[in-house]
Amino acid sequence: MTVEATPGVLLVASTELSDGVFDQSVVLVLDADESGSLGVMLNREATIDLRSALPAWAPLVSEPQVLFEGGPVSQEGAICLASPQRPDEEPPGWRSLFDAVGLLHLDTPVEIADGAYRDLRIFAGYAGWAPGQLEHELEQGWWHVVRATYADVYDRDPDTLWRRVLRRQGGDLALLASWTSTPERN
Repeated sequence: MTVEATPGVLLVASTELSDGVFDQSVVLVLDADESGSLGVMLNREATIDLRSALPAWAPLVSEPQVLFEGGPVSQEGAICLASPQRPDEEPPGWRSLFDAVGLLHLDTPVEIADGAYRDLRIFAGYAGWAPGQLEHELEQGWWHVVRATYADVYDRDPDTLWRRVLRRQGGDLALLASWTSTPERN
């Protein structure tokens, strides 16, 4: 089954993608249209300390309470994914993406956000593709497109997310979960 790269799906880096930026990355697609695509890497912690960068937001962030590297574009900016405490509610500054996951505008007063979200994660920067660029990369086999789950977005063990997402796909993709860049060490 082929899944399109649309908002709410994952781009899982293939073993062929070894550019030093997206190696073994898992990217959640946030937007995709004729003007291009963008998403955030779910499994890469940023080198910037969350408490230094956004001290007021740090206590609201889900475990692990760190800032994530969303991608190589605009790393001085931040994107926040959040899920409301009550699924029937749309808190101020929040916009739904898929299921109970949405974007929270970080200009929203922290006092309003405090207690309104069951999960919240902040990303420095994002991954972006110009029109046709992601489609080209998909044709080259650099990404596997799979359905995202709520748990993927707020995963507490991002270092193993790439392997676990591949493994749960079954078949050939599951075999890639055991891939190593140094096969001679097997």
